[in-house]
Amino acid sequence: MAARAPRVVAELGRPETPQETADRKAEQSRKHRERQTLRNLIGSLLACVAVVALIVLLVPRSDTPIERDIDVASVADQAQVGIDEPLAVPELPDGWRSNAAELRTRDADGITAWYAGYLTPTDEYAGMYQGLGANPTWTAELLKNTIATGVVSIDGVEWTVYDNRDTDADVGNARYGLVAEAGESTFVLLGTATPEEFETLAGALAPAIDAQR
Repeated sequence: MAARAPRVVAELGRPETPQETADRKAEQSRKHRERQTLRNLIGSLLACVAVVALIVLLVPRSDTPIERDIDVASVADQAQVGIDEPLAVPELPDGWRSNAAELRTRDADGITAWYAGYLTPTDEYAGMYQGLGANPTWTAELLKNTIATGVVSIDGVEWTVYDNRDTDADVGNARYGLVAEAGESTFVLLGTATPEEFETLAGALAPAIDAQR
């Protein structure tokens, strides 16, 4: 039986040499391994995505936003170290929550203030600042350089009123503000709460302010 003639390779126009055949098979084997590696990688990625999706579906979630309720008195006790002026802690009625309490120092002049942020029973914001050795510029910047609109006495303490609720100017959170001074402290109350809610906060601060007079 006659031997079959070597296959002519179209790209070459002649039969392959043994070396060319070996090289071709090696290249085919390499490409096969690469395709297998890519398939395995895609398979692993899909498996990871499936696991993550399953975890997301199984973990219980709530649409209710997480609210912090800071223990202002405890933070004040820690912050008091090294500060001569007593830090004010208002005792507020039920429904008030604090979401922040800390010492804040302004870089421009180094003035330090004791700050506590509150959410009122109507979910409005009321911030309390006790500036330690503060100056008029510090107070004015907190109140967005707005102009005083009156004076009110709350539980024996005289407060200067900054009522910006009807202005179209951008005053940030300083929609309503109250300012009082006692000893080396300047007390600034500001936020979006109602005047009645600010009166509650100011009244709760009266004992601390009286103690510094």
